Amino acid sequence: MKRKLSSEATAAWIRLMRVPSRVLDCVEQDLKKAGFPPLAWYDALLELSRAPSGELRPVELERQMLIPQYSTSRLIDKLVDEGLAARRECKIDKRGQFVEITEAGRELQKKMWSAYSAAIDKHVGSKLSDADAARLCGLLDRLGCSCGDGKADAKVDTKSDSKAAPARDGVPAR
Repeated sequence: MKRKLSSEATAAWIRLMRVPSRVLDCVEQDLKKAGFPPLAWYDALLELSRAPSGELRPVELERQMLIPQYSTSRLIDKLVDEGLAARRECKIDKRGQFVEITEAGRELQKKMWSAYSAAIDKHVGSKLSDADAARLCGLLDRLGCSCGDGKADAKVDTKSDSKAAPARDGVPAR
């Protein structure tokens, strides 16, 4: 027997579609006001810094960040142009390449974390109790938003801050 879509489910859907872009827009504005580049730069630098040897193939970076290939290519170009990442040829597969975070990239990612974590707190943390945030994570997990690692979905630069930040997984970086 088919269940009729409830008005509550429809209202939840509308909010799920609106909230990510609105919160991300606010976070992006806070980063911009603090003099930092877009959030996608932070995400790419974080993924590179977490990778073994600080490097990933472009396709791996694309998969980690959940953005389209053309966006990844442009982002990598910008990071390389700014000296935050470097391209390195794959010795095994001459057609392949790696993108490697530079020391300048590591430094920028650490500096950005202070503004990023403050923005997360301002736009999410200050509006939800820890219990509410945990409950929201549980609800989103039921909708398939979990990273599937069995832990709280946290993307944190532990060298910069000891508190866990809500993950951006499942939300396309812009």
